[in-house]
Amino acid sequence: MDTFNHVNLATIQAMSTAPLLDVRSLSIAFGKQPAVRDISFQINPGETLGLVGESGSGKSATSLAILRLLAPSAQVSGHIAFAGEPLLPLPEAAMRRHRGSSIAMIFQEPMTALNPSMRIGAQIAEALQAHHPEIAASAVKQKVLDAMQEVGLPDPEQRLRDYPHQFSGGQRQRILIAMALINRPHLLIADEPTTALDVTVQAQILHLLKELRQTHNLSMLFISHDLAVVSQVADRVAVMQHGQIVEQAPTETLFRHPQHPYTRSLIAAAPTMRTDKNRPLASPINAMQ
Repeated sequence: MDTFNHVNLATIQAMSTAPLLDVRSLSIAFGKQPAVRDISFQINPGETLGLVGESGSGKSATSLAILRLLAPSAQVSGHIAFAGEPLLPLPEAAMRRHRGSSIAMIFQEPMTALNPSMRIGAQIAEALQAHHPEIAASAVKQKVLDAMQEVGLPDPEQRLRDYPHQFSGGQRQRILIAMALINRPHLLIADEPTTALDVTVQAQILHLLKELRQTHNLSMLFISHDLAVVSQVADRVAVMQHGQIVEQAPTETLFRHPQHPYTRSLIAAAPTMRTDKNRPLASPINAMQ
């Protein structure tokens, strides 16, 4: 499956010293309301960047801009390049070749991302056939089974014909991961992939993503409001507030020596085993007022 991707792997390896994803001076507005203001960041081959901030800070708008999935009313300016290719000026047909192939996305809520009236085997197969209609039906089925096996879904052969509601929340998230990875993308955008899961299942999904990242040398943009989660998966962290990136640093540096007051307030807002249960948690919003 690694040969499917239209972005040549040799090209990615040759540019190992250059960013795989290069976002510069990106701004997004909806009418007169700015959502993202002049942000810049890069993701190198094989690297995970955590993008964190409270709800409404512009994280998801940024991810949708990369894939050009924002509504036509959105005003987007700046520069987004993938493997050296500018994405914003691409014709729509060329952009479709990137979506789900060289760049894939795991959306936040599986029950809204999955089609409730389609069997999950057909949904995973559709992600493959959209980019490779030439593959024989028998080969498609085998690749779907392999993808289900890889993400840890039990009894793939028996569950191909089940519907989304017949799976648990964690299993539905694994289905989305299988759909995202079946074409062997080079960049995976994970938008709050563990938010709706309990702590145990969340840990399982994070472990799975780590394993898949290492197995396939994936680069990842991991979006979350949860600093504890980001600390487990990201090599570097960018902190967003009110549509701007206020701080970027390697993960360990950011947690040990946060520079921006908003970053410090986010870290203080996260409870730990040492937190005084009688003391109210810090509020990132109140701390900045």
